[in-house]
Amino acid sequence: MRAIIQRVSEAKVEVDNDITGEIKKGFLVLIGVEDADTEEDCDYLVRKITNMRIFEDADQKMNLSLKDVGGDLLSISQFTLHANTKKGNRPSFVDAAKPDFANELYEQFNEKVRSEGINVETGVFGAHMNVTLTNDGPVTIALDSKNK
Repeated sequence: MRAIIQRVSEAKVEVDNDITGEIKKGFLVLIGVEDADTEEDCDYLVRKITNMRIFEDADQKMNLSLKDVGGDLLSISQFTLHANTKKGNRPSFVDAAKPDFANELYEQFNEKVRSEGINVETGVFGAHMNVTLTNDGPVTIALDSKNK
C-alpha cells in the first residue's frame, strides 16, 4: 500500500458538487492499494500515519502526532499512486488492485484509523472527486508499506 500524507489546515472532497468529507487541522491522506497488499500492509500504514510526528510543538519542532493534536484525517482512495511510468508517456495501472479488493483494504484502513480515536472523513471510492486542501508547511510525506 502507498500513502501520500499532507499536513493540512483544512481540506475537503466533493463528488458531484456535494461535499462528502471535510476536515480542519489534520492529514489529507491519499491511499493506493495493489493486489499484493495484505492486512499487514494496512496495519503498517495505520501505525505510521497515526503516530507520525509532523506537527510542531511549543518549540516549533516537528514532534507531535495527529493523536497529540486531536487532528482529523481525510482519506481519499487513489489507484494512480501505483502508476508505472517506466515505459512511454502513458502510465500503466496494472499494479493497482482490482476495485473490490482495493475498496476492502481502503475501508479497513479507515476503520483501523477510527479505532485509534481519530475522526476520519472520506471521499467516494471509485468516483471522480475534487479535492481541495491547504497544505500546512507545506509538509508532504510519502509512505510505501513495501519499503519498511
